Amino acid sequence: MRKLKITEIQRLSVETFRQFNKLPIVVLLDDIRSMNNVGSILRTADAFRLEAVLLCGITACPPHPDIHKTALGAEDSVCWEKITDPHEAVFRYIEKGYRICALEQAEGSLLLQDLNAQRGKGYVLILGNEVFGVKQSLIDLCDCCLEIPQFGTKHSLNVSVAAGMAIWQMAVPLLPSLAY
Repeated sequence: MRKLKITEIQRLSVETFRQFNKLPIVVLLDDIRSMNNVGSILRTADAFRLEAVLLCGITACPPHPDIHKTALGAEDSVCWEKITDPHEAVFRYIEKGYRICALEQAEGSLLLQDLNAQRGKGYVLILGNEVFGVKQSLIDLCDCCLEIPQFGTKHSLNVSVAAGMAIWQMAVPLLPSLAY
């Protein structure tokens, strides 16, 4: 086994990335305080070729050096949109037939590993504030809450880490639909 050189990894240009099919997953960031978290989630959205990232409430948007520090240019490739009211964004995707999922610990939540994303369906993944989580008013609009099982003394993960785990679980069943 040999580590690949960066020149051996076939990366898409930003222009080519924009032309390729995207996974029908939209990430909605509501009131994310840390620009490093925003950048990291944009970078994950690029890695999985997601449809879009919605930046809602107080969530900062590019261009900003603190976002760029972790996004590493993903802010230029990923389709993102600044939206004042996250509820309006959710209603827009409900009308399009997307399944709305919050990543939150809640009564009746679905363990992340039990999610069976289906090809041909779109998904919105809602991630909330680093301290307060997803607002109840958004949970009320959801088809499900996804919960990451945790076995230590803490009851939460960093929002960008949790986003990566949830995006992976949602994306894997949908990956065959992407043209490489």
